[in-house]
Amino acid sequence: MSQNVFAPVEGRPTVVLVHGAFAESSSWDAVVARLRAEELPVLAVANPLRGLAHDAAYLRSVVDGIDGPVVVAGHSYGGSVMGEALAGAENVRALVYVASFQLEVGEGTGELAAKFPGGRLGPALRPVPYPTGGGTADDLYIGQDEFRAVFAADVPEDVAALMAVTQRPIAAAALQDTATRAAWREIPSWALVTLQDLAIPADSMRFMAGRAQSRTVEVDASHAVTVSQPGAVADLVLEAVQQTAR
Repeated sequence: MSQNVFAPVEGRPTVVLVHGAFAESSSWDAVVARLRAEELPVLAVANPLRGLAHDAAYLRSVVDGIDGPVVVAGHSYGGSVMGEALAGAENVRALVYVASFQLEVGEGTGELAAKFPGGRLGPALRPVPYPTGGGTADDLYIGQDEFRAVFAADVPEDVAALMAVTQRPIAAAALQDTATRAAWREIPSWALVTLQDLAIPADSMRFMAGRAQSRTVEVDASHAVTVSQPGAVADLVLEAVQQTAR
């Protein structure tokens, strides 16, 4: 029999954090510290970044393995994965979209990123082939010399340089995969809109949050808001926790 390893605390939800492309779990470190200070159990998932269906199945397996209620926060492409993964997840109380995508059925991440002008991520991406079972496909990285400008402009230079080196690439096909489910249609949602974001224009985030009727907060931050303004991120997660307490 499997055992839950995520240390649930009676009466408190477990907060699951899902990073997006070009980041990794440590991008949540300062947010984790704030949530743990509030005595919340937290798990920062290693998002595979291989494809929307694959990544969603992985996230759902993690969430299904947690005893008790869960609040899930996703950054960037992590929001696409949340929406695909968590429809019908009875233990999920709230979704928190952090500079993120809230896809409708039939939409792709890349499509929504380009829906409104202002993004500069596309020209900064560098494809690198990797082997698949039947040939090769492309991983996408942000060019290290452009990483801070387009992804983390309000992060100190030394920190942004480290983030550029440790970035996790995403399979190019994952950005084209289209959603088959939209968990925000059935689970209460919150959205953090980043006004200086050059990866997802703020108008794209406003559009997605508006149709989802998400409780929305706007902050003057870059796409790397979990690093540059972790307090604002943690505050929104804590609001979702408090507003959905039972």
